[in-house]
Amino acid sequence: MASSRQRGRNAGPTPGGATLQDGLVVGSHGRHCMVETPDGERRICHPRGKKSQAVVGDRVQWQASEDEGTIERVLERRNLFYRQDEIRTKSFAANLDQVLILVAAEPEFSEHQLARALIAAEAERIRPVIALNKSDLVEPFARAWARLAPYRHMHYGVLPLSLTASGEVDRDALMHQLAGKTTLVLGPSGAGKSTLINLLVPGATAQTGEISQALNSGKHTTTTTTWYWVDAERQTALIDSPGFQEFGLHHIEPMQLATLMPDIAAHAGECKFYNCTHLHEPGCGVISHVESAANAGPISATRYKIYSDLFAELSVSRY
Repeated sequence: MASSRQRGRNAGPTPGGATLQDGLVVGSHGRHCMVETPDGERRICHPRGKKSQAVVGDRVQWQASEDEGTIERVLERRNLFYRQDEIRTKSFAANLDQVLILVAAEPEFSEHQLARALIAAEAERIRPVIALNKSDLVEPFARAWARLAPYRHMHYGVLPLSLTASGEVDRDALMHQLAGKTTLVLGPSGAGKSTLINLLVPGATAQTGEISQALNSGKHTTTTTTWYWVDAERQTALIDSPGFQEFGLHHIEPMQLATLMPDIAAHAGECKFYNCTHLHEPGCGVISHVESAANAGPISATRYKIYSDLFAELSVSRY
């Protein structure tokens, strides 16, 4: 449970005699963090040294200094969900139980971006959950639902939603997926991420504004990653993340890619060669299962093209 992981006593004195306290990072912007103590108090903290290493979801040990604090140590993480392009790495959050990827019937979502987020989650052994919003838009929803058929046939499943301010039915369905877990919420613009957060966390907008003001991020609250407790017992948590246009996977090795795509991985063991790239080799178990006009295979042509494109992209980035 999120609350039990958070609880703790003072960590004891440092070699210099100062007392360290346990805390949970619940907000971040730049090098500033908002740290929550086990009794619920929140305080702005700064990292020790020039480089910020703490992200939302981190368990840390910090030292009080007047009305703020200094993060002295980031405790070992269970996982870290992040993306990486040629230039930089962007960390979303740490110590997650699952990632909720929210897409909508309209506007049309990018299946490439969805696949990238799923691969990043698989690489860190974080459970992904896909939710499709706007089920009230009958025809667009039917088209989107059909596009998600390969994901429904994998171990992800897809949760249909119609998020409105008073969506009690959808709130119940969401809570069934989220209860007792720490969940990062991802979603492109227009998918309904803000509606989802506000439905489950009354007053979330005000909380975001307060944290953003405290961390000097001004009105641009989407640049701030924020932790919300859904329940008074602090057992269920949502993490709202900034939006993104691209999702780099440069931390993934090309030959690792197939193991992180369940539909590809299911047939990779059938290949003639142990180091098969699944792109052109004879006797490839993956290629023989890709759907075509003559073959209703279990691997969709779209998913296989995503694999091929990513393999090429990740190969180029290393040479």
